[in-house]
Amino acid sequence: MKEAWGRFINLRDSGNPNNSTQAQVVEIPVNEIVSNPYQPRTIFNQEAIEELAKTIHTHGVIQPIVVRKKDREYELIAGERRLRAVRHLGWTTIPAIVREMNDAQTASAALIENLQREGLTPIEEAVAYQQLLELHGLTQESLAQRLGKGQSTIANKLRLLNLPEAVQNALLTKSITERHARALLAISSEELQIELLHECVDKGWNVKQMEERVKAKLTGMEQDGQKRGRARRKGLSKDVRLAVNTIRQSLEMIESTGLQVVYEEADEEEFYQFTIKVPKQNIPSNS
Repeated sequence: MKEAWGRFINLRDSGNPNNSTQAQVVEIPVNEIVSNPYQPRTIFNQEAIEELAKTIHTHGVIQPIVVRKKDREYELIAGERRLRAVRHLGWTTIPAIVREMNDAQTASAALIENLQREGLTPIEEAVAYQQLLELHGLTQESLAQRLGKGQSTIANKLRLLNLPEAVQNALLTKSITERHARALLAISSEELQIELLHECVDKGWNVKQMEERVKAKLTGMEQDGQKRGRARRKGLSKDVRLAVNTIRQSLEMIESTGLQVVYEEADEEEFYQFTIKVPKQNIPSNS
């Protein structure tokens, strides 16, 4: 965590929130602490919070939370789970380290602190990466280097944000896995993605079943497109060609009189279209 914080925020103690030689731990009122708007974790396991609360009740808060002073309150930077556990116990104060940080530093610290821990869902992780990219104007490659991750890891997570909201919510609630969701990225239709999502959840598909179902859908869509193309060509050759040839012959007859007719043909999905332009200045006068 120390190295990751140090790459993003410029603190005198290199971003280490527990350096007692440079940071003093103080007790601050729990009811004066507000959440960080850049907190990437949106779902907290209440059982895990209660287990942590039991540990804190026995041993106390071993690692202080990190906050910054904002107006008349304190804004949380790191330690959301510890704060929730203390609130669960009904304690009125919590040990904390108060930092001086600007908005960008606070946001980065909160995001990175959570990324270094386990338990974030793939969507929460993707949102954190996206916010770090926007905060610092980084490329995916430079972000990956700063976090010590592969660029493909960052890119694959960010692609999840292109999925429909229903699929993202299923990832948040762990109704499906990241590999289930990534299989759906092969399909461009949001409607079909959601349809397969519901089918997957209802039938309890594993990843391989999801991938096979997606592949079958794509194959079926391709075959349907080929059938429609053959049907269209077949209809034109039998039902429309006579009319098309008749119009072409009529245009040739008009041109044979010396009148230059301009026309265009277009083979549309539902009809065959002729656009004909007859220049007025070339029309012979009967007077």
